[in-house]
Amino acid sequence: MRFDLTDLRLFLSVVECGSLTHGAQAMHLALASVSERMASMEAALGAPLLERNRRGVRTTAAGDALVRHARSILGQVEMMRGELRTYATGLKGRIRLLSNTAAMAAFLPPQLCRFLAAHRDLSIDLEERPSAEIVQTLMDRRADLGVVADITDLGTLQTHLIASDQLVVVASHSHRFSRQSDVAFTDILDEPIVGMADTALETHLAERASRLGRQLDYRIQLRNVDHVVMHVEAGIGVSILSEGLARTLRRDLAVLPLSEAWSTRRLYLCARDFSALTPHAGLLAEQLRQSAP
Repeated sequence: MRFDLTDLRLFLSVVECGSLTHGAQAMHLALASVSERMASMEAALGAPLLERNRRGVRTTAAGDALVRHARSILGQVEMMRGELRTYATGLKGRIRLLSNTAAMAAFLPPQLCRFLAAHRDLSIDLEERPSAEIVQTLMDRRADLGVVADITDLGTLQTHLIASDQLVVVASHSHRFSRQSDVAFTDILDEPIVGMADTALETHLAERASRLGRQLDYRIQLRNVDHVVMHVEAGIGVSILSEGLARTLRRDLAVLPLSEAWSTRRLYLCARDFSALTPHAGLLAEQLRQSAP
C-alpha cells in the first residue's frame, strides 16, 4: 500500500468538501481523475474509504483513520516546509500560536513583543480562535501552541496555567447596574443580553443559567467587540465579556465584575506534548510559563 502526498491531499479535499465533484473542483482536477485515484487508493488498501450516496460521500471507519493520519502527515510536511522556507529569508523558525479572545486582549501582546525582541530570528503565526476550535486544531496537529479558557473541555492536551481572567458586565451609564460595585448573575437573567459570539463562553453561561432553571435572553450575538459595545451603549442590552477584553473598549461604559466566584476563569497554555515541540516553540512555551503570575 503506497499513498503519495497528492493522494492524501485529494482524499482530505473530497472528505472536507463532502463530494468527489466539489473535491475535484477544489483541487482543480477532472472528476474522472479524482474518481480513478480514489478507486486506486481503495484497491491498494483492500477496503472502502468512502461511502457514496445521493448527497455525496462520507468516510468509512477506514476513511476516518486515514483522515487522522493524513492530517498529521500533511501538517508535519507543511511545518517542515514552513521552517525550511524561513531560512531563505533569514528566519530560523516559525511558531503557530492560537489564542482565545481573552488572552489576545491583554495577556499575550506584551509577552509576544518581549519574545520577538529577544529572538530576532523567530517569527510567530498568530490566530484568534474560539477555545473549543483551538483544542481541536491542536489535537489535529495543525498548530504548535494554544491559549484557552478552562471552561472548555481540554481533552488529552497537556496544559500549564498562565493567567486568570475575570468575567465582567458591561452596561451603559444610564443602566441601573452602573450604580453598583458588582453584579450578581441572577440579576443578569432578567436583562436583555448583547452577546459576544464565543461558543465556549456562551456554553459556560448557559450551563450556569440552567442550574438556576433559567436561560439568557440574547437579543443579538456579534463577533466584533466594537459592534457589541455599540449596541450596549445604545441601550439594546448588557453584555458579559472578559475583563481583559473590556479594558480595550474605546467607549465610555460601566464595567462591573460578576460577583460569583466561578466568574474568574483560568487561561491555560496547551500543546499535544510539550516535550515534542520544536525548539523555537519550546522557547515560547517556556517564556509564557515563566510569566504566569
